[in-house]
Order: sequence, then structure tokens, then C-alpha cells
Amino acid sequence: MAKKGSNARTKAGEPRGEGTVIRNTGSAYTVRLGDGTDVPCRVKGNFRIKGIRTTNPVAVGDRVLVSHAADDADYITRVLPRRNYIIRRASNLSKESHILAANIDRAFLIATLREPVCTTTFIDRFLATAEAYDIPATLVLNKADLWDDEDRQIADAMKYLYSTAGYPTLFTSTVTGEGMDVLREAVSGKISLMAGNSGVGKSSLINVLVPGANLRTSEISDMHHTGMHTTTFSEMIALPSSGWLIDIPGVKGFGVIDFKPEEVSHYFPEIFRIGADCRYSDCKHTGEPGCAVREALEKHLISESRYASYLSILEEAGEEAAADKYRKPF
Repeated sequence: MAKKGSNARTKAGEPRGEGTVIRNTGSAYTVRLGDGTDVPCRVKGNFRIKGIRTTNPVAVGDRVLVSHAADDADYITRVLPRRNYIIRRASNLSKESHILAANIDRAFLIATLREPVCTTTFIDRFLATAEAYDIPATLVLNKADLWDDEDRQIADAMKYLYSTAGYPTLFTSTVTGEGMDVLREAVSGKISLMAGNSGVGKSSLINVLVPGANLRTSEISDMHHTGMHTTTFSEMIALPSSGWLIDIPGVKGFGVIDFKPEEVSHYFPEIFRIGADCRYSDCKHTGEPGCAVREALEKHLISESRYASYLSILEEAGEEAAADKYRKPF
């Protein structure tokens, strides 16, 4: 069990040491120091990380330096270099971004076929972003206990689609226990991000993986058949044996940011692989002559849904690049 922080012997300006951000409520942070002490921390109002314009300069999973200040509070004074991080466009669709978590071994995207229905567009955007920021990803199709025969066929088709694209895909249910042993083994000893739409059962999965976590769960909205937020802050939860789960609030949409048009295909492994055979090295796969991707699409070697997601991100990246020409530097 972590020890609570104590400033009794810490003088103003004295470094507290290096630690990991294990909780972020939006205005306050908890940092676990090397000795196991959990220290409540703040950041200065002008705290920024060079080169990244975000709504949250510090994220769960960050390795940071902490110092004690004259106001008898502890402050995060520096974010150490990140191994990786995952980011999305801020919800107000501005140029700003929001970092979901940092220093992740693997991201687990939790999705459902019903209650609520998760779109392949959301799945593809999340996976493309994970690809862009060098985070291995696994797709978890949860609530398998709700599936009928048709749902099971759809799930099998999605597993084939995403597995052949390079993403391990699991079926899980906290009701029947399906897939839970596989998931438990997959997260063991690693820092794993658990992400997904609200209502997909992320908190229920974590409660099974971490007995005693007691994360709050809620029912699906009867009116809209969508999830209601139960996680309101980001937190790292220690696994019983070894490893951590990063639990973040559910997200409704996933706006990508800072994608260059010429690089979008790199984030769709099957499109990137087949695109190597295009006639032109700079082919955007939108109708150019000799496009191997369009040919593969016609032969059903590339999914129409994945290609549609690619086109939507390509268009968004092009619009952003065009806007950047006229945007003043910040």
C-alpha cells in the first residue's frame, strides 16, 4: 500500500524527487515517488511543454520531478522525456489537443456491438492514433454475453478484419467470464491503457482484473442507448501481481490532430503495406492511376469501412494543413 505524502521535513524549494503521475483530476495530481509515497501536487499556471499545445501539459503515466514550494505545497516542476503518449483533439475541436496518457506498453480499446453501439470510425481513429504514437493496440469486444447468433457473426468478422490488419482482438464478458483469463494475461506486468466510449464496460472489466478496485459502474441510458460517464478523472490502478491499468474517462469521439496528409496511410498497416505496390510513391489512394490500394479495395482485400475511415482522416488532415498556412504561430 502506498504511503501518504508528508511535507513535515521538506523545506521550501527542496526537491521531493522523481515519481509517476498516478492520478489526474484536471486541477490536481497525485504523484507516487520512488519510495512509494503518494504526494498531492499542483502545476504552475504557466506550466507548458515545449512543442506541444495541450489542454493538459501533465498526464497520467508521466514521469515527473516534484519540488516543495514556499506555499507549503508540492509542485510538478518538470516532465521527463516520454517514451510515448496518446493524444486526441480537444473536445472543443480547436487546434489544442488532450493527452490521454503517457508511457504506455499497450493500449486496449474496449468496444461493444450493442449497449452502446461503437462505430468502426471511432475504432479506426483510435487505432490510427495509437499507430502514429508508437503504441501497440489490442481491440477488446466486450459484453459478449449480450450477443445473439448474428452478433457473434459480426464479432467474428470484426476479429478477422482487425487481426489481419495487425491488431489482436479479444471477446470478453464479465458476466460469463469469456476472454477474461486471456485479458488478464495480456495486461500482466505491463502499463496498459484502458480506453473506449462511455458505457462499454471498461470499469466492470477493471473491477474483475483488480479485485477491490470498486470502480463505479452505471446502466446504459434508456433514452439514447449510450453510455453515461462513470470515470471522471484519469488514474493508474495497480494490478494484483505486477503492472498497472490506466483508467481514463470514456470518450464519445476521437478527433485526430497533427496528422500530415502524406503520412495518414502509414497509420493503416494494411493500406501502407499494399500501397508499397502503387505506381507512384506519393499516391494518396484516392483515384490515382496504378493505385494498388484501390485495386485491393475492389477485390475486397481491404475493408470498405477501414478505407472510409482512412479517407475521412486524410480529408481532415488536408484541411488542417491548409489552415496551418494562414494560422499565426502560437
